[in-house]
Amino acid sequence: MAVKDWLHWVELVKNHPNKEMNVVILRQQQRLVMTLTPKAVQQGNDTIGRIGVKPWIDREAIEARQIVTQENFFEAFSRGWSKTLDMSVLTVKLLGKLITGEASTKNISGPISIAEFAGISAQMGLATFLSTLAIISISIGILNLLPVPMLDGGHLMYYLVEMVKGSQVSETIQLQGQKIGIMLLAGLMLLAFYNDIQRLFS
Repeated sequence: MAVKDWLHWVELVKNHPNKEMNVVILRQQQRLVMTLTPKAVQQGNDTIGRIGVKPWIDREAIEARQIVTQENFFEAFSRGWSKTLDMSVLTVKLLGKLITGEASTKNISGPISIAEFAGISAQMGLATFLSTLAIISISIGILNLLPVPMLDGGHLMYYLVEMVKGSQVSETIQLQGQKIGIMLLAGLMLLAFYNDIQRLFS
């Protein structure tokens, strides 16, 4: 089986814990045959394989392949707006899959993973680093608009209810909503930290 890319290789290793794998490597026009056995590690309720390697980033090669284009303000704004919409839609779809159970909650990352991804993107150049920060900002912005009390989306939800009923939401309901919002946010933060720690030590 030919390995398509790095992510394909990661999946192969993860799916073979404690199982011997025969690998053929092409190095300097020579074929090297080797055998490796991924170490079985526990990740949540699953057992996956790990071999303790990571991709090497050739920053000079990446910078040499980069193409710099100049656009006027309106073209740049249009491109940026289109990219923002695409990332927003992608974030909403992922949230929907998390709610329906189609995507695993292990995909939720906290500050540790965010810092790690930011560090990797920084090694790949300023443009990649800024793009990563923009994606993170968009994701946080979408989360902030969720109709959860304590978030901006929760305040917008209260305003909408007030517009429909023609009067203010009672303080009792707002207080209960804040308690629910705090519990939801605390649970989300604990889950994100748990996933980060699992990735860090697995």
